[in-house]
Amino acid sequence: MKRDHISFIFRGSRVDLAGFSPHATLLDWLRLNAHATGTKEGCGEGDCGACTVVLARARDGKLDQRPVNACILLLGQVDGAEILTIEDLAEGEKLHPIQEAMVTHHGSQCGFCTPGVVMSLFALHQNARGPVERPEVDAALAGNLCRCTGYRPIVDAAIESCAGPSQDRFAATRAPRMTALSALDDGADVFVGTTSQFFAAPASEDSLAALYQEHPDALLLSGSTDVGLWITKALQTPPKIIWLGRLRSAFTAIESGDKTLSLGAGVTLADAIDPLVSIHPDFAEIMRRFGSTQVRASGTVGGSLANGSPIGDLAPCLIALGAEIELRRGSELRRLPLEAFFIAYKQQDRRPGEYLRRIIIPRPALDREFRAFKVSKRFDEDISAVLGAFHIGLAGRHVIFARIAFGGMAGTPSRAPQAEVAAIGIDLDAPGTWAQALTAITQDYAPIDDARATAGYRSLIARNLFLKTLMEIAGIPQEITRITNFEVPHAAE
Repeated sequence: MKRDHISFIFRGSRVDLAGFSPHATLLDWLRLNAHATGTKEGCGEGDCGACTVVLARARDGKLDQRPVNACILLLGQVDGAEILTIEDLAEGEKLHPIQEAMVTHHGSQCGFCTPGVVMSLFALHQNARGPVERPEVDAALAGNLCRCTGYRPIVDAAIESCAGPSQDRFAATRAPRMTALSALDDGADVFVGTTSQFFAAPASEDSLAALYQEHPDALLLSGSTDVGLWITKALQTPPKIIWLGRLRSAFTAIESGDKTLSLGAGVTLADAIDPLVSIHPDFAEIMRRFGSTQVRASGTVGGSLANGSPIGDLAPCLIALGAEIELRRGSELRRLPLEAFFIAYKQQDRRPGEYLRRIIIPRPALDREFRAFKVSKRFDEDISAVLGAFHIGLAGRHVIFARIAFGGMAGTPSRAPQAEVAAIGIDLDAPGTWAQALTAITQDYAPIDDARATAGYRSLIARNLFLKTLMEIAGIPQEITRITNFEVPHAAE
């Protein structure tokens, strides 16, 4: 089956849309075509949150509602979803509880950012299982900037309005909304356009494999958290786009075993958090700081890796763990170590018509330790200056195995081979034996100077992250080695 249009729910009605540009954004359609101008355009790169809307989808028999950045989400990606914008919340003259609380607590001044703030809090409100605390609200708002109001009244509004499970009209109509969304899932392949310019969304891997072999020059699109910037900032106009968001089966499967964790390439960053934390608690902070809630709702594990960024947060962690990836081209499957996938800056070992479909991550053995640390200028929603991941094996108090990987230190996420060799034999009770391995870290890389950090800073930080790892493994409490119970100062308070 194939159809030449996308289908979605907007303002309570089904919309069938054909003939749109492959690289049209959702924000442009909302403002220019639907005249839903309450959704604002701010940064145009998914950082400020002024364009936040909520997409609702039917997933595993439940209504899944997530905030997304409409400025970088492509229009075709809303196929099968319900779009909720700021205009949808009030019921006539009656404001939604989130809106009422924002008014009561004076949570808006100029108002430009307010629609996005309200939509982020609306998603929190819909998904709340009980009273929310400030850390949860802060996490929900990490992708929303407000330059004039200050966050205290906004947070107060969120805490008041999210005091319990949602009982608004959206909660009351979940069943019919689910029915309407389920009716959109026809299992058909989407192909809008011509063979020279199209937006396609295969419904199965077999369809994807065939289409991508026919059009190996097409751009594979996952969450659009980076590709969206190519369009809005670099002004690229890719003529052929294949969106992977409608694939199911292994492409979105999470298989958790005793020895390995398998993540389909289409698993969102949000859905990957708990499985990754089951490998090690350090993934909790790494993933919390992986962009914003909006970014994690859209971005995928496979997209993060296949993008090939030297500063991607997941790649060094998975390389340190010895992860492997599975690729598919036509009917052929190929498996290789993740570290071998990265050849040079933005270049991967991926053949024409081949795509990443699965990541297999070994769980650390009982005699091995894992640590991962991200260093960036901001705590929230910031690109890494350096991310270090350390997988250390012990025999008693001596190191007998080491896999060390960094992001931000080279043109690709990569291991530190000299440091790994020098680490063998380290006596955790004799810090004097650590020096050679710590020095080797600075010899393994020749980092660049850029806006995020100087080369010297990066080398020093990489060395110190390894030192921190050894200190913790040696038994130094994390209360000493890490910032704990840390609250960012709030100027408005």
